[in-house]
Amino acid sequence: MKKVFIYLVVGFFFGIIMYKSEAASWFRIYEMFRFESFHMYGIIGTALFFGIIFIQLIKRKKIKSIDGSPIVIPDKEKSIYRYLLGGIIFGLGWALVGACPGPMFTLVGAGFLPILIVIGSAVIGTFIYGVLKDKLPH
Repeated sequence: MKKVFIYLVVGFFFGIIMYKSEAASWFRIYEMFRFESFHMYGIIGTALFFGIIFIQLIKRKKIKSIDGSPIVIPDKEKSIYRYLLGGIIFGLGWALVGACPGPMFTLVGAGFLPILIVIGSAVIGTFIYGVLKDKLPH
């Protein structure tokens, strides 16, 4: 129960940060895709920078998770085709909807309930990918 509470608190603060930084704003996403503002690129760049640092710290210092079990971060498969195709599909969906997965849940919390259709579609798309993953070219 303690672990669930910690996850809820972290998620709550993540949602606040996403909303207050306007990372869940359709207008900010639109500006980004039209190269009219640095705002979203700054947020993404900052997340990438700290993500790289924290992943390296976890790997090198063998940091454990909340429950004390070791965190194992496997190396990713090298595949230009998969990343290119996946990035294009992800980017098109992001541009069409105006939100990526993190802000989608933030938008639900902010009361934009039509985003539930997008979340449902994302879950279905993820399921279909899971079914077809082994059949896709590497």
